[in-house]
Amino acid sequence: MNQPAENHPGQPGQAGQPGQGSAGLAQSSPTVGTFRERDGALEWSGRQETVRVEPWGPDAVRVRARLGGPVLEGLPGALLDEAPATEASVKIEDGRGQLTVGALTVEVDAEGLVRFLRTDDSAELLTEERAHFWWPGPRLYTPVGNGHHRLEQRFAAYEGEKLYGLGQHQHGLLDQKGAVLDLVQRNAEVTIPVLTSSRGYTLLWNSPAIGRVELAGNGTRWVADSARQIDYWITAGQPADAQRRYSAVTGRTPMLPEWAAGFWQCKLRYRTQDELLGVAREYKRRGLPIDAIVCDFFHWTHLGDWKFDPAEWPDPAAMRQELEELGIKLVVSVWPSVSPLSENHQLMEQRGYFIGTQYGPMAHADWPDKEVASTVQVAFYDATNPEARDFMWSRIKENYLDPYGITAFWLDACEPELKPGFQENLRYWAGPGLEVGNMYPSENARTFYEGMTAAGETEIVTLNRSAWAGSQRYGAALWSGDIGTDFATLRRQIAAGLNTSLSGIPWWNTDIGGFHGGDPDDPAYREVMIRWFQFGALSPLMRLHGFRDPGMPLGPDMTGGPNEVWSYGEEAGTIMEKYLRLRKRLKPYVLDVMRAAHEEGLPVMRPLFLEFPDDQATWSVADSYLFGPDLLVAPVLTAGASVRTAYLPAGARWTDAWTGTSYEGGTNVTVDAPLDRIPLFLRDEAALPIAE
Repeated sequence: MNQPAENHPGQPGQAGQPGQGSAGLAQSSPTVGTFRERDGALEWSGRQETVRVEPWGPDAVRVRARLGGPVLEGLPGALLDEAPATEASVKIEDGRGQLTVGALTVEVDAEGLVRFLRTDDSAELLTEERAHFWWPGPRLYTPVGNGHHRLEQRFAAYEGEKLYGLGQHQHGLLDQKGAVLDLVQRNAEVTIPVLTSSRGYTLLWNSPAIGRVELAGNGTRWVADSARQIDYWITAGQPADAQRRYSAVTGRTPMLPEWAAGFWQCKLRYRTQDELLGVAREYKRRGLPIDAIVCDFFHWTHLGDWKFDPAEWPDPAAMRQELEELGIKLVVSVWPSVSPLSENHQLMEQRGYFIGTQYGPMAHADWPDKEVASTVQVAFYDATNPEARDFMWSRIKENYLDPYGITAFWLDACEPELKPGFQENLRYWAGPGLEVGNMYPSENARTFYEGMTAAGETEIVTLNRSAWAGSQRYGAALWSGDIGTDFATLRRQIAAGLNTSLSGIPWWNTDIGGFHGGDPDDPAYREVMIRWFQFGALSPLMRLHGFRDPGMPLGPDMTGGPNEVWSYGEEAGTIMEKYLRLRKRLKPYVLDVMRAAHEEGLPVMRPLFLEFPDDQATWSVADSYLFGPDLLVAPVLTAGASVRTAYLPAGARWTDAWTGTSYEGGTNVTVDAPLDRIPLFLRDEAALPIAE
């Protein structure tokens, strides 16, 4: 096998020919590094560093950089193992290297600085930027021991640039330019390190390492606290095209089952089989649409037994059978943590199925359990370990799927919920906590996806409190975590959902009404619930949940106040029923949009600029969105409001779905928004069954 020739500083020569496995020679003037073409990729080496730029799907490249040798293969990341086939060309001449793949051209200068250009007009999309003219350069490697480094990757900042994505956060920002975000998983703060720019590129930081991203006015900086190499993927194009490209390389979501497109009923918590069935029967008695009901935590014997407590759930088979006859899917909460009282704890510890610790006992959080007066120290199974995943699934299969036919699961606390959250102390099968910690929720969803697939199941949905890049390919739905119950929190969910959508997760929802509290008898909270319920009916998934007042202390006996549609009084209940029926009428449209997510990777909940990128005003609209391509949703987000002003994008004609009034796009319109109405606008000739 012929080895590619290297370019050495000071050696004149001819540029290598693309596709021949050979390398051109560097400029004859002294340069810092050397270039080569290797297997269709462009490599630069200098000062003991290697930078590799290779095609990774149409209009996209993957960039890896490492100090101390060639780039490493097989490290944990979000990209699928095989890149989509694409044509590319490499050119090495005049002391520079260039790789072109469709709409994206990458230039690497003699000192290894990387610059991304739009191919058709050579406009700069993004460039690395040095921290200082002397040292350090755009990439900094600070040793932390054992071949790991604190990694920094710097890019230039641009005036007027807007930045979106990065998962789900509660800061309320749609455009996150100026923000500093920790790259770590926490309840309601979900790290998915993919960024879409108004300049025409989307970038995935392909590292599950704990760190942060700084989107400052004087530059962008990605930081991994401890990892072995820099790894990112970038594509050129408008946001919709970028979503197609991104989902192609990280995996697309399965097709959403029909039942999951309907209404999910949930509360913290139904404590017994009779209580849960009573709620399901009451929905049917009232003739109200309901598609799923959730059996929450503490239904188990002990945490980590992963089975029903027969004292409270004496006949799960009969329960599931009755629910099926009522047309209601049963969803069961499964936690990744294991109590020392669990029948599985000793075996799992002996086999090494728990996340390890560098120091101290193998315990990651304190948590209540049955038959003890205080909390116990629980451990989390290691979802990055294939054998641990197999064991976990074997328990789920034996205790839920095989005996009762339960196929839908709620994966709570899957960050994992550490107390305290010291990733530095963790040792996963896949690597040290600081290097791989953010991938846990994706690997946990993988446990269920691969287990269900092996069992012959084709409809796979899990409800997750956290996610990472690629979670969508495992049928993971995300919800926005344990959030507040006021209008300010409701407003923040619009940006949270849109940024989640731009992060590749099309199945998203909130606890309708929020989680922490909310008095069903309080008129002010009833207004919050009505407006949130309207938003929930026009969210990718529609699920009512919360820990309503009066609550109880955390423990196996806990429950919250009532949280059914009829719990909020006659006026609120009537309005909420109206939106249950609207969701049912819209289900065919919802499933059509879900198919676009499955087949093309397009989000369900879309920022206006996804469909109208040429209308500059759409890039700043953070309080409304498109549900699929044809329905613009403008939720009411303030108390006491009876009108709503919304921006309608240029390039379409819009019709008020309630009144039939038509508007030309490119302007703000103010419409009536009485308590029973969420403003909705139909695009062009779209016809959807909004009004009854």
